[in-house]
Amino acid sequence: MLSLASPSTQEQQFLAAFQQAIETQSFDRMILSQYKGELEQLEKMTLRVISLQGEFVLSCLYRYKTQDITKNYPIGTALAQVEQLLSCCKQANLITLDEELQLKKNKKKVMLTVSKTKSTSGQTNKVEQQGHDRAKHRYVDQDSYFLQPLGITDANAQIIPSMARKWKQINKFVEICAGAVQQIQQADQPLHVVDFGSGKGYLTFALYDYLAKHLQTPFVTGVELNPKMVEFCQGVAAQSNFNQLGFFQGDVRTYEPERLDVMIALHACDVATDFAIHTGIRLNAQMIMCAPCCHKELRPQLQAPKVLAPMLQFGIHAGQQAEMLTDTIRALLLKAYGYETKVFEFVALEHTSKNKMILATKRQDYQEPDQAVLAQIQALKEMYGIKKHSLELLLNDQWDQQDIGCKC
Repeated sequence: MLSLASPSTQEQQFLAAFQQAIETQSFDRMILSQYKGELEQLEKMTLRVISLQGEFVLSCLYRYKTQDITKNYPIGTALAQVEQLLSCCKQANLITLDEELQLKKNKKKVMLTVSKTKSTSGQTNKVEQQGHDRAKHRYVDQDSYFLQPLGITDANAQIIPSMARKWKQINKFVEICAGAVQQIQQADQPLHVVDFGSGKGYLTFALYDYLAKHLQTPFVTGVELNPKMVEFCQGVAAQSNFNQLGFFQGDVRTYEPERLDVMIALHACDVATDFAIHTGIRLNAQMIMCAPCCHKELRPQLQAPKVLAPMLQFGIHAGQQAEMLTDTIRALLLKAYGYETKVFEFVALEHTSKNKMILATKRQDYQEPDQAVLAQIQALKEMYGIKKHSLELLLNDQWDQQDIGCKC
């Protein structure tokens, strides 16, 4: 349907449709482009409704040539805010659950085009399912500037095909983090997050971006051994205007934060995972998130119980058993020291072979280590002949200095 009339009439129809979409909760997003106002290098604006600290707000992502800036507005002023922004743009697209409206302006006329969206099929369950899919994909905004220098998207904010798996991993990581952060006790101060072994910073940037948009802007530090990676990530953070995101050259032994609310260690090799978990427990982190890899410590110690000897005579099975035992003891130690702990697969094996995650959130009623859980750990160690587990030694102040393990 195409209608032509005076500019004021067309814009009023567009704004009325926006207001109705907000009131009926059918609003998906609005994209304002061809900006002609006073803000230099502003390319477009994307508006969505999000929940921020229990209240719905209109979140506007201002996309500049070199950075993204997000501003949130009270839902009660949404119409006035959109009307002001619309006056500076030549094109606007409003997407709801039922239809898409496109408003285009030039010197001579204003055109308003209305078309049905694909979600309109007369079947409520399909609409609900598509709405659910949209919600899942909002954890990382594909339009976010930081994804371009990281090599995830191109100049048109399209996912680079070779990075599709990494893009899925990033979204899944942030989804898990977002759910866990909602469970931990929120203080008046912003969260302090440390990502040990941050690498190129894919998750570090994405988590900072998500928390800044949905909570208070956090203080996030990526800790990385490679100096070139640290320099690169510092540059991307500056370009993205992420003022409370920084990177430290070092590892879990050399970086000593004064405060730590969220500790992340993805693919920290061998006992580096134990050092990271110990740091989180020692600093009373409210959330600990680990994806262990390169399990080596327990494999040489493993002595097969008689009943399991036929199974563990095969090297691959012994390695898998040692890996499971290593992470079971880690999870039980977290539980003993006051954390609700989960161990699960976070992405399918087709995307990465290192797909196990340990996620722990602090219990507020914790007073002292749970002796019953510690007894379970001791029984497992005796069953398999295990004499040494690094996290247990660290928690008991019995660690003697030695090599932390591989750096792959």
